Amino acid sequence: MNILQINASIRSDAANSTRVANSIVARLQAANPDARVTLRDLGANPAPVLDGAALGALFTPAEQRSAEQAARVAVDDVLIAEIQAADVIVFGVPMYNFGIPVQLKSWIDAIARNGVTFRYTANGPEGLLKGKKAYVGFARGGRYRGTDADTQLPYLKAILGFVGISDVSFVHAEGLNMGEEAAAQGFAEAEADLNRLFS
Repeated sequence: MNILQINASIRSDAANSTRVANSIVARLQAANPDARVTLRDLGANPAPVLDGAALGALFTPAEQRSAEQAARVAVDDVLIAEIQAADVIVFGVPMYNFGIPVQLKSWIDAIARNGVTFRYTANGPEGLLKGKKAYVGFARGGRYRGTDADTQLPYLKAILGFVGISDVSFVHAEGLNMGEEAAAQGFAEAEADLNRLFS
């Protein structure tokens, strides 16, 4: 089993979302001792933002790209190759101002490529990253699970489904900035989610 761990927090190893993602990976490794883990820390090494120059490079035929354009596309190619090679993808996702971190959005922009990870057909879009499992570990200062303020879960479920990853499970650690008791409860709830998923 190849596991790709995506840590989205700008706090890297110090982040609560990384703690949740690490817990998911530990459960996967316990069940699959031979599993190999590739770690992509977007806080330490963010994917470049999709800008006009990057878009121009992507829409230029490969044989006509300048050296600079080829180098820019190659950065995204590495990220695409990582998710293509993964059997399981584990995300550690904090909530920033009701959304996902810009670092994770840039990674999504990098791996969502027409004709590579999805394609348009006469019947609509088709995801090409099929047969993979994803886990999303959320860490939030407040409590948003199951409310209209949770913009993260529906967005990530939609974009992962768009590229063909429809088997997605979620782990929630919430209330982490609401005092010690609330934080302890939040991590206990995340552990309960893990127990349900890996029972």
